[in-house]
Amino acid sequence: MLSTVAVGTDGSPTASDAVRMAVDVARRYEAKLVLLSAFKDSGSAAGTGADSSSEIDWASSGSARVREILARTEDELRRQGIDCTTRADEGDPAEVLVRLAEESGADLLVIGNKGMQRRVLGSVPNTVTHKAPCSVLVVKTT
Repeated sequence: MLSTVAVGTDGSPTASDAVRMAVDVARRYEAKLVLLSAFKDSGSAAGTGADSSSEIDWASSGSARVREILARTEDELRRQGIDCTTRADEGDPAEVLVRLAEESGADLLVIGNKGMQRRVLGSVPNTVTHKAPCSVLVVKTT
């Protein structure tokens, strides 16, 4: 039984697919949904060495932008009758998602697969699947 489903989102098309899947799972299990995101201040994102444009976009998103995306998504889901909350924090996206999922008591963490095919270590989905304290559902979007 799932009581809490967490989903990582940054407003991208890949993340939107993950949110849709997480909503479907939450509805089926009558579970609470937690929208998670990560950000880095634009000044601290420079020179991070990230090698994926989507990871750079996510990492360089400021707190205000991420919180606005989460608030908009939460409002939309609440209008659809979904019980949801949001959590965001500064840091490496994969590490933040794993930590916030654990702090939220998530039984399942849903993420998009963008970057899963890369051979370079450090992709968000790869790190999350290895470090998450709960089951992980990787939504195939590409």
